[in-house]
Amino acid sequence: MPPHNRFAGRDVHIFDGRDQVGGLNLTAGITNVNLYVMIEIFIIFNGENSLRNESNITIEKNNSTFAWKVLYFNSVDPLQINTEMPLLRMISLQTGTRVQAFTDAVRSRDRRCVISGKIALNAHLNRWTGFEAAHIFPLAFEGLWKDHNFGCWIKSPLNGEKIKGGKINSAQNGLLLRSDIRQLFDMYFISINPDTSSQRPADQLLRWHFRQAVSTNMKGAEESVFEYDFPPGSDIFGNILEGPKAAKRMEFELFSRLATQFHLTE
Repeated sequence: MPPHNRFAGRDVHIFDGRDQVGGLNLTAGITNVNLYVMIEIFIIFNGENSLRNESNITIEKNNSTFAWKVLYFNSVDPLQINTEMPLLRMISLQTGTRVQAFTDAVRSRDRRCVISGKIALNAHLNRWTGFEAAHIFPLAFEGLWKDHNFGCWIKSPLNGEKIKGGKINSAQNGLLLRSDIRQLFDMYFISINPDTSSQRPADQLLRWHFRQAVSTNMKGAEESVFEYDFPPGSDIFGNILEGPKAAKRMEFELFSRLATQFHLTE
């Protein structure tokens, strides 16, 4: 199946005048406040503005359930789209001693999928089939992690946590997820706000992932969705090279594989 873009899945469309500037796939539970929070990530407002529905009724910034399909900005000054580009992210199985230590720490803390709530019933037997430990900030971009000092968000040691392989492999940069949900999380189709657990992942890292998801799915640009389910014997790298953003996808694969074995000094 060829890659497709995320624009096709939107059922809410946001316009500035006649130009469509973004949209989203509406899911249950989104409120007006949630909508404004997401919009303010990818649109920069230069003056007074209001958001109206197709009946020209202003959408108030409150906790009412959002239920509109077409929105318009009423703004004196033109809107500015945030040019921040989300990091390309792929589903990549990671191995090695660095990843195993991270996986063990996340499993020990969560023991369930933190999004669906499904409990790992055989955890006491060290059987974790159907569950995967996911990095919030991907291991493949460890260079950026170091350059921007994201490690400062890791408050360690946390409850005796011992980090092997650098702070990027702290359990505070990880979540235990059901395998199918982990794929959606890695592809930015699912994102979450910080929870209230005393051992929760770093709030700033969850907010980073949330911004990436909004930028990937809601901006007017048509971000691609890539194929990952290659049959056995497929020329995986050949398929990547023939598709969109081939260089970035190859770079991610290379860095992801190297990052499982080596780490940069923090």
